[in-house]
Amino acid sequence: MMVGMASEETRTLKSTTTDTGGPAASDPATSGGGPATRAWTTRLVVVGIVLAALNLRPAITSLGALLEEVRDGLGMSGSVAGLLTSVPPLCFAAFGVMAPRLARRFGPSTVVCAGMLAITAGLLIRPYVGGTAGFLAGSALALMGIAVSNVLMPVIVKRWFPDRVGSMTGLYSMALALGTAAAAAVTVPMTDALGGSWRSGLVVWAGLAAAAVLPWTALARHREAPADPASRAREGERARPELRITRSRTAWALAVFFGLQATAAYITMGWMAQIFRDAGVSASTAGLLLAVTMAVGVPLAFVIPRVATRLPHQGPIVVVLGLCGLAGYAGLYLAPAGGAWAWALLLGIANCAFPLALTMVGMRARTGAGVAQLSAFAQSAGYLISVPGPLLVGVLYQHSGGWGLPIALMAGLMVPQMAVGVLAGRDRTVEDEAAR
Repeated sequence: MMVGMASEETRTLKSTTTDTGGPAASDPATSGGGPATRAWTTRLVVVGIVLAALNLRPAITSLGALLEEVRDGLGMSGSVAGLLTSVPPLCFAAFGVMAPRLARRFGPSTVVCAGMLAITAGLLIRPYVGGTAGFLAGSALALMGIAVSNVLMPVIVKRWFPDRVGSMTGLYSMALALGTAAAAAVTVPMTDALGGSWRSGLVVWAGLAAAAVLPWTALARHREAPADPASRAREGERARPELRITRSRTAWALAVFFGLQATAAYITMGWMAQIFRDAGVSASTAGLLLAVTMAVGVPLAFVIPRVATRLPHQGPIVVVLGLCGLAGYAGLYLAPAGGAWAWALLLGIANCAFPLALTMVGMRARTGAGVAQLSAFAQSAGYLISVPGPLLVGVLYQHSGGWGLPIALMAGLMVPQMAVGVLAGRDRTVEDEAAR
């Protein structure tokens, strides 16, 4: 499945160019090597993309499953725990903006390799450095690696698979959802099997991150051209001037859409298990419910990008996902325990706005350089927008003594998410808008 997907992409993807805009030396791409070598490298890229995607959320969802134990173990208040759940989007905003510049200098594969190393190191040290500050620092290191990889994955997909952006984005998103769900589902029982220490339950995920380092190390050292002839023909071009991406209304709409869906996702990953536990659900069942929410995204993350690339306007998908989110939040408010499995399913469908946003990043820019800039802008600005959400939920929960106000906040944010998503889904490119 990973290497034999048929080409099916839309007219928006027919124009393909270089990577992040640099000469051949800026990427694992030069013109050497025969067809067999290129085929081997392409397969290695697919493996690398899948392994990288598997590691982009366990650092977060494994913590969500054990948040109560971590709070007790480190003596955190509700507000500090809210700050902890806000660290992921803050790091993604702060570090993600650096990814295009790093990629131009060192090459995307090298930067992603460094990102996987950072994830491994952060997950290894954060449970054991001692105190809340050390835990936050270790988490920030892992999240820095996630941030640059988040931004560069659409760039690598566009570069190596320009005629299969929907399929490869779907595969990447499916692997990401699988890693997210696995961490949510098995962290609690794995912690119990390892003696009940939350530190052991968190540190084991460093092993998965270490596995992802291997293919990216090979790709960073193996300087081979992408399979697309048009991309290879332009490798010698000098970097074009950067787009004035802030002139594009579509870029802004996509950034806000990305930010609002990220707000919902990180509130869900950070707090949903606690909502169910406070409603009387056991810790293991709450972890499974969170896993169901994440697991729904596994098949849908593969299907939605393929459907989206065949539509001239992605607005209808945005609206359907938003309505599922509103229904899920209503259920959490009215009967959190009684209909828990249904609400977990609906919120899992709503969280598939993430692969849709990634797909629109690839569709709203014509060139690899445009995708790099749009990805960095939309993700960095978007994650910055999402920072207050999880923190505000923690504050509202602590001061109101319940989940009514936090759930009302989550539902209220779904309405503007649908509105800006419809705007971002229009059939146009940021290059055209910026040039006007």
